[in-house]
Amino acid sequence: MDDNPCCRFFLQPSDDSQRLYEALRAVFVDGCRQKDVAERFGYGFDAFRQQVHQFRAACAAGQPPPFLPQGQGADLR
Repeated sequence: MDDNPCCRFFLQPSDDSQRLYEALRAVFVDGCRQKDVAERFGYGFDAFRQQVHQFRAACAAGQPPPFLPQGQGADLR
């Protein structure tokens, strides 16, 4: 079975919010370097670094991730 289309869905997301989700996941879950992830997902390094900073600050404040509809985020503290 050819799973290449399925792999591309995760590795080359076309939707902006999914692309950011996958990039942040690569940093926080997979432990990839921000510079490598920015390049892989087509972000400028400084812009992606800012996204990582904002995501980290939101998580620390217990705010739901931007990928969930309002009111559906779990308490992250």
